[in-house]
Amino acid sequence: MLYLAPSLVLAGLLHFVGRRHDFVILFYLAGTVCHELAHFSVGLLTLAQPRSFSVVPHRKGNEWLLGEVEFANLRWYNAAPTALAPVLILAIPLAVALWRVAMPWSFHWTDAAIALLLAPQFLSFWPSRQDWLLALASWPYLVLASAGYWFFERFFGT
Repeated sequence: MLYLAPSLVLAGLLHFVGRRHDFVILFYLAGTVCHELAHFSVGLLTLAQPRSFSVVPHRKGNEWLLGEVEFANLRWYNAAPTALAPVLILAIPLAVALWRVAMPWSFHWTDAAIALLLAPQFLSFWPSRQDWLLALASWPYLVLASAGYWFFERFFGT
């Protein structure tokens, strides 16, 4: 986790400065690409049928829309996995940190570049408000999980 500290601090700084200056959205690009690719990839795997993919930032009202993926077949069974897929982005910084510290490690200038590339991942892994709203279409999963839990506790619990 110590290896990821500079990326986390930089992510916090980008978030703080980004609320005041529009030019900071350029630093979000690596995270936006990963965020939208996560939606797109999981959408392909869950048969949500991605129709369009964009990571070109544009204004929508008073806010910036950094990217979007549209789907043709978003249903109850694939809405939550597709909408919440960006959480998988956390695997990227964790994998990079494990790779970098697994060997005898000392700080190199490449680590500063890696920190700069990883910082946006910490800003983009959390699903957006729209993502959470789309995930609500998968409410039957909650019913099935509750029924499964009840069944397991009823017949196999102590």
